[in-house]
Amino acid sequence: MIKKVILSVVAVFAAWAVMDFIIHGLILRSSYEATAYLWRPMDEMKMGLMYLTILVSAAAFVYIYVRLIEPKAIDAGLKYGLLFGLGVGISMGLGSYSVMPIPYDMALVWSLGSLAEGAMGGLLVGLIIRN
Repeated sequence: MIKKVILSVVAVFAAWAVMDFIIHGLILRSSYEATAYLWRPMDEMKMGLMYLTILVSAAAFVYIYVRLIEPKAIDAGLKYGLLFGLGVGISMGLGSYSVMPIPYDMALVWSLGSLAEGAMGGLLVGLIIRN
């Protein structure tokens, strides 16, 4: 079981890191450029810390699945991931929009991107860790 847990953490981390690059590095590039005054310059970004936060989040996500989700199945994983993504996405996207001067489309993409990342994470843990 421990090998499946480790594999799940690695898979979710990798998927979320790639999806973050697509969402933030490609899809939202022009929005970030238009709001550059809100963000650190690229040479001051703490990318090591960013990847550490993704890893810790992936580990917590997998741990919650292992300890609390029954049955261990693809559909249960997907439902868990969608619910997780919805909660994270609403707070990250629309919550940030409520207090920061970011464009609405950026907030919406943050929300939908988090929902997609949650779904992907749930699908992966559901595929890897099953009864």
